[in-house]
Amino acid sequence: MAEMIPAWVHGALVPVEKMEAHLQGIKHKAVSVFVLDGDRVLIQRRAAGKYHSAGLWANSCCTHPAWGEKSADCAVRRLREELGISGLYPAFADRIEYRADVGEGMVEHEVVDIFLAYAGPETEVSPNPDEVSDLRWVGVYDLAADVARHPEHYTKWLAIYLSRHMDRIFGAVLRR
Repeated sequence: MAEMIPAWVHGALVPVEKMEAHLQGIKHKAVSVFVLDGDRVLIQRRAAGKYHSAGLWANSCCTHPAWGEKSADCAVRRLREELGISGLYPAFADRIEYRADVGEGMVEHEVVDIFLAYAGPETEVSPNPDEVSDLRWVGVYDLAADVARHPEHYTKWLAIYLSRHMDRIFGAVLRR
């Protein structure tokens, strides 16, 4: 069965098949999580088998909530499914809307609930190889600088988050 995600069609929130939303550029809900350890963020390289943006570096994890699923529950679920992380309780940071061509004839037009999850050295990470090919901890400012220098290595959404919304997402963390 096709995965149905919440999308806006003619101003109403309705379930839409995920691929249809991306192929038609329909505005839809999404969730992005940044796992933090101080001012360092965990980033992932998307697995080669991903249907778009494969092999590019992205935020810790992201997905679309299932129809009827709360964003906070989705964030916890995706930490577990994608990174094998349990016991973290992501905090809502902001809501951001963006539209970007992600290749393969697909457009991400997302209204994204951004969450921050605070990890410690004891946090175990066991990535799902179908989702993630590599992980790296990097300073937030170093990441933003590298994305600006080498955007071709990163997903479109991560570049947008860091170039346009960095203070909205990380402001409280970076001012500590």
